[in-house]
Amino acid sequence: MKTYQVNENGYYGEFGGAYIPEILHRCVTELKETYLQTLESESFRREYEELLRDYVGRPSPLYLARRLSGKYGCRIYLKREDLNHTGAHKINNTVGQILLARRMGKTRIIAETGAGQHGVATATVCALMNMECIVYMGKTDVERQYANVQKMEMLGASVIPVTSGNRTLKDATNEAIRDWCCHPSDTYYIIGSTVGPHPYPDMVARLQSVISEEIKKQLTEKEGRDYPDYLIACVGGGSNAAGSIYHYIDDERVKIVLAEAGGKGIHSGMSAATIHLGKRGIIHGARTLVMQNEDGQIEEPYSISAGLDYPGIGPMHANLSENKRAGILSINDEEALSAAFELTRLEGIIPALESAHALGVLNKIQFKTNDVIVLTLSGRGDKDMNTYIESNNKNKTENNNSNNIV
Repeated sequence: MKTYQVNENGYYGEFGGAYIPEILHRCVTELKETYLQTLESESFRREYEELLRDYVGRPSPLYLARRLSGKYGCRIYLKREDLNHTGAHKINNTVGQILLARRMGKTRIIAETGAGQHGVATATVCALMNMECIVYMGKTDVERQYANVQKMEMLGASVIPVTSGNRTLKDATNEAIRDWCCHPSDTYYIIGSTVGPHPYPDMVARLQSVISEEIKKQLTEKEGRDYPDYLIACVGGGSNAAGSIYHYIDDERVKIVLAEAGGKGIHSGMSAATIHLGKRGIIHGARTLVMQNEDGQIEEPYSISAGLDYPGIGPMHANLSENKRAGILSINDEEALSAAFELTRLEGIIPALESAHALGVLNKIQFKTNDVIVLTLSGRGDKDMNTYIESNNKNKTENNNSNNIV
């Protein structure tokens, strides 16, 4: 049977693998030889599921958004990852990886973060497990996501601003890898998305697969069948998308639609639409699609959303796109902002800017009245309030100016 899941060599089709410095070979090999046995063990599953239930607050609700459904003429369910402890899906992964790190005898945790949600989730589990925590974050993101920086510091993490490159997620990841190279024996690197060398993309997808596991059960209760017609999620590195589609990836009845960040437009020179713009290359230890110039130098991405501002894509999603298993839509900044305000005013839910890109897909597809759509609301909008307020004020000013034109 054809599968889109990872193979035994760590590849999704032609994408994936582990392209790493020699100094990290032992660390990655140890992880590769440990992760499956640990994740599938009864003691790990028991502790992991207990923490997801009692600490994270799972299962997250599957909410029928009636007013949103009415507008688009179908049945739209929101998978409410925004209601998790720490406000996003990221905690599902960090809880699992901190348990694995502890079993491997690691005492020092490092992480990268863009929007700050993975950093907060990592700092949270490090506080819970009494482990040292260092989070690398691009200086640009430190400034635009300062509320999350304050949370991380309150939780006891050391947040290190990164000033190289365009000072965003790519650069934070570079610094985290450099740190790992300098401290390979006692340090565990909690990667926040389905990126990096094998086994990280598969491991993160497995830990996030609780999302689709719950969707199957919840849809059975609400619709009398365990699959939707459409699954929609935003994709940067790709962990919330991977978790949403994990148990449906080989089910061709389900249409997968992923929204990547178009920025100011695919051809504007200010975009993070990696699947549309990327070429085959290697970034952060994996072969995938990468935004790069003719000389193979990585081009700087741009998005209004810090969590989607990445010049690569998880190898799972590169393979899904290559094989036409997933439809990839580019949602620009203005479309995402408009979708965020629409959800807020129709349903009383303020989404994260990342999730707003997934919402931006809705008016680009002609749904049938009996279609069941599940859209993963990967995070809540607390961290993005400054951006939303600025956008709202800008629109009010423009409207006032147009009303004053004689």
